[in-house]
Amino acid sequence: MRTWHEIRRFPLAVRLLLVNQLGVNTGFYLLIPYLATHLTENLGLSAAVVGIVLGVRNLSQQGLFIIGGSASDRLGARGVIIAGCALRTLGFALFALGDGLAVLLAASVLSGLAGALFNPAVRAYLAQEAGERKAEAFALFNVFATTGALIGPLLGSALLLVDFRTSALTAAGIFAVLTVAQALVLPARKVEPSVGGVLGDWREVLGNRPFVAFALAMVGMFTLENQLYLLLPAGAREATGWDGAAGIVFLVGTVANLALQLRITKRLKSCGDRARWIAVGLAVMGLAFLPPALMAGAVPVLAGALLLYLGIMIAQPFVMELIPRFGRPELTGTYFGIFYVVSGVAAALGNTAVGWAMDTGESDGQPWLPWVCCALFGLGSAGAVAWLYRRGAIPAPAEPVRERSTA
Repeated sequence: MRTWHEIRRFPLAVRLLLVNQLGVNTGFYLLIPYLATHLTENLGLSAAVVGIVLGVRNLSQQGLFIIGGSASDRLGARGVIIAGCALRTLGFALFALGDGLAVLLAASVLSGLAGALFNPAVRAYLAQEAGERKAEAFALFNVFATTGALIGPLLGSALLLVDFRTSALTAAGIFAVLTVAQALVLPARKVEPSVGGVLGDWREVLGNRPFVAFALAMVGMFTLENQLYLLLPAGAREATGWDGAAGIVFLVGTVANLALQLRITKRLKSCGDRARWIAVGLAVMGLAFLPPALMAGAVPVLAGALLLYLGIMIAQPFVMELIPRFGRPELTGTYFGIFYVVSGVAAALGNTAVGWAMDTGESDGQPWLPWVCCALFGLGSAGAVAWLYRRGAIPAPAEPVRERSTA
C-alpha cells in the first residue's frame, strides 16, 4: 500500500513510464528467452545462424544506445519513446510472421534498434520529470521492471503451449498498446535548442573523464545482473535437478523487490552520500556469490540470489540518479546512452569471462570458479567506485558537475 501511495505522488508522466516499463519487460521476456529454441527446433536453423540472429539483435541495441540518447536530447524524449515502442511492435510481429533469414535479421535489427531508442529516452524523461525525487522514481522503475521480468517468462511459457507465433504476436500486441498509450497520454515537453552538433555532444560526454571512469566502474553491476539469467539459474537447476528451480529464484527476488526496494532507497537516501551506498551495493552483489562458492545445494544458491537482489536494490536507483548529474541537463539522454554503450561493452567482456570460468570449472572439477569470478567482479567494482568517490570524481546529489581532471 505504501508503494502505491508513493506512485500516486508522482506526476502522470512518471506513472505512465513506470507502467510502460512493466509492459516493456513483460513483452520482451515473453518472447526473447524462447527465441533461440524456436529458431533451432521449429525453423531448423543451425546454431551458427541462430547466433548471428541473436547477435544482430544485441549489437543493434547495445551499439546504438548513443543514437537513442542523442535523439532524446535533440528531438524530445516523448517522440523517441513512441518510435521505439512502435519499432519493437514491428520487429516482434516479424518474428511471428517470417521464417526466412532476411526477415529474421530485419526483425532482430528492428527490435534491437527499438531498445536502443526507448531505453535512454525513458530514463532521461524519468530523470527530468522526477525532479529531486529521482532516486525514488528509479527505485519504483526497478520494481516495475523486475515484476515485468517475472511475468514475461511465465506468460511466454503458457503461450508456447499454443505455439511460438501466438507468443510473438502477443508480445507485439503489448508493445502496440504501449505505443498508443504513450502517444495519447505522455505529455510533450519543450526541447531546448542545442548548441553545436551531435558529434560535439558525444565528444563532450566522452571527454568527461569522471563520467567515463564511473561507467567503466559499473562493469560489475551489469555483469552480475546478467547472472540472474546465466549462472544462478544454472546453479539452481544443478542443485535441485529441476528445470523450474530458476523460476523460484525469480519469484523470490521479485517478491523481495516489491517489499523492500522503495523502503531501502528512501532510508539510504537520508543516510549519507549516494556514492558510498553504490559501493556498498556493489560489494553486496559481489558477496552474493560466495555462499554458492563455499557450499553446494539449493539453499546457498537461493541465499546468493537474494543477496544479489539486495545489492541491486541498494545501488541501482542511486546509479541512475547520478548519471544526469555528471553534465549539462540538455545532454541527459546522451549521458544515459553512452553510459549504456560503455557499460554494455564492458559487461559483455565480463560475461565472456564468467562463461569461460563456468566451462573451465566444469572441466577441471572446480565448480567454485565462476562464483569466485563473479565475487571478484562485484568487489572490484565496489573498490573502483570507492576510489572515484575519494578522488572527488562522483558528483554530489545537490548539483551537477562539469568535466574534471581528477579521475
